Amino acid sequence: MTGAGSPEAILERIDGWGAEHASAAVIGPTGILAAHGDPRHRYPWASVTKLVTALTVLIGAERGLLALDEPAGPPGATIRHLLAHAAGLAFEGDAILARPGSHRIYSNPGFDALGALVADRAGVPFAVALGEWVLEPLGMSGTTLVERPSQGLHGPLDDLVAFARELLRPTLLPAKTLATATRVAFPGLPGVVPGVGRFDPCDWGLGFELHDAKAPHWMGGRNSPEAYGHFGGAGTFLWVDPVADVALVVLTDREFGPWSLEAWPALSDAVLATLGW
Repeated sequence: MTGAGSPEAILERIDGWGAEHASAAVIGPTGILAAHGDPRHRYPWASVTKLVTALTVLIGAERGLLALDEPAGPPGATIRHLLAHAAGLAFEGDAILARPGSHRIYSNPGFDALGALVADRAGVPFAVALGEWVLEPLGMSGTTLVERPSQGLHGPLDDLVAFARELLRPTLLPAKTLATATRVAFPGLPGVVPGVGRFDPCDWGLGFELHDAKAPHWMGGRNSPEAYGHFGGAGTFLWVDPVADVALVVLTDREFGPWSLEAWPALSDAVLATLGW
């Protein structure tokens, strides 16, 4: 589809976002529906990395190397708590701010702890496990973990598209396992989506933020409550809407800020509108 109201034309909006580089794609189950920008430019994915780390942890659980309900993190917490930002760990540092299972406190150290746990159980550095279990099977050859498991992937649009396709039609995990991971874990917890706002409840899956009834939000108003994904402080995001059966991925090198909460929902809504949602 081309023309002023086509997904291709809608994606051209990213050129006006003030980023030096910006790339985006709309993905369906069979592949790319529309794309704009350099597909091979490498971007820091920032916290979009957490989606790939979460998938790696879930694969480790499927392989019997770990169990989601085994103890991990602060006393009383489990791997499931860490994945769902419900372990009580602070955004950064070693502080424990709440009893596990009582609040949704977004935590980078929680995901770094998950990376260390996978490395211990797999007997290889986390970057190696992530590469062998996720990046290589999906053909994400341009992406590498250069920093922490919570935020350290760098890679091109083509690779994030491959990951989005995996979420639409999973091959590395049973579909039932991914469906469970993208439903709310520990329902009813209040919390904050950093940079977006406080929500009660602040629903999250196992690594995947859930759209649910959050408003205003970084996803669009046309996104279904079942939509899930993540954004990153480097100006990046990925969402999958299972109702529309479509995903949208955006990579930029403009740091997340108030501009994002204006531009991203508008782009998401425009894309979904062109597809009839």
